[in-house]
Amino acid sequence: MTDPSLLFAFGRPFSPLYSLAMRLRERAYARNLFRRHQLPVPVISVGNLVLGGSGKTPTVAAICRHLLARGEKPAVISRGYGGQARAAVNIVSDGDSIFLDARAAGDEPYMLATMLPGVAVLTGRKRIFPCQRAVTMGRTVLVLDDGFQHLAIRRDLDLVLFNATSLAGNSRVFPGGELREPVAALRRADAFVLTGVDGGNRERAGRFAALLNKRFPDKPVFQSQHMLDTFVDQRGQALSLPATPLLAVSAIAHPERFHHLLAEAGVALAGHLNFLDHHRYPPDAIEHIAREVKKKGATALIVTEKDRVKLAERVLPCPLFTARITAVLPPELLALADAAVATFPH
Repeated sequence: MTDPSLLFAFGRPFSPLYSLAMRLRERAYARNLFRRHQLPVPVISVGNLVLGGSGKTPTVAAICRHLLARGEKPAVISRGYGGQARAAVNIVSDGDSIFLDARAAGDEPYMLATMLPGVAVLTGRKRIFPCQRAVTMGRTVLVLDDGFQHLAIRRDLDLVLFNATSLAGNSRVFPGGELREPVAALRRADAFVLTGVDGGNRERAGRFAALLNKRFPDKPVFQSQHMLDTFVDQRGQALSLPATPLLAVSAIAHPERFHHLLAEAGVALAGHLNFLDHHRYPPDAIEHIAREVKKKGATALIVTEKDRVKLAERVLPCPLFTARITAVLPPELLALADAAVATFPH
């Protein structure tokens, strides 16, 4: 795998051009040169500034569960990254039934559909079309997954997430670094959330929160935690993990966070096997896993839900167990979501 820092070094001379393009795009939307759509239901955006994983999926799931509990009918709207479905509107789930698999829907949309009964999940390259369809389906709140850079839709709450371990990366704009936009774009946000805060990164996360507070004093900064909820088998049934060693397999942006949660839970591990984020697990990857299982003496695999949706249909060398990870959001953050919803008549 190519070292990202090497790619960023080559891309650094082009960062000012990309930054300028993103600033001009933002300005064009602010001056209504590009159309921004106002929807008849509240819109909550969950996004980030940094490339890679920032805990968006667990956060989206936690917000949707909260909205369900207060009687709303939420829908998740996603671009469907990596999915093969190419229609203007792809209904992954209507809240009752799932219509697309992970290959068609994309990993995260399918995973959210399986995790969130009662929540509709729709995808589309131009998100206004799935948004409009969700409204016609009777959905009362829309949650934009990875929506911070999607300026064509007005939102009532704009959350920007930072991984509490990697934070702002190297603080350079793509292609010279990991930022999708210049830092000044954070002025559009309503609040910031540092995700996955734990004992190992709490002090550094606190310093970063203080920096955000100083730079953007009018915007609250929240911290959330990830916790292991339950373990399930290949059929989705809850179980207690065996004491025998397991091989942790993952294809996620920050596997070290997964490993840390497993260690905190006292899971006996034979080792870790990490693939690139969004890896599809073709036959050669399954053979690699089988070799590692034999080499490490593992009795089963332990994976994330994102990996389970791709591995559950594969012929595996041993049983597959899944760690269900949930985000614990502070009440003050959920109160912001409630306030955004309350501005619309019901």
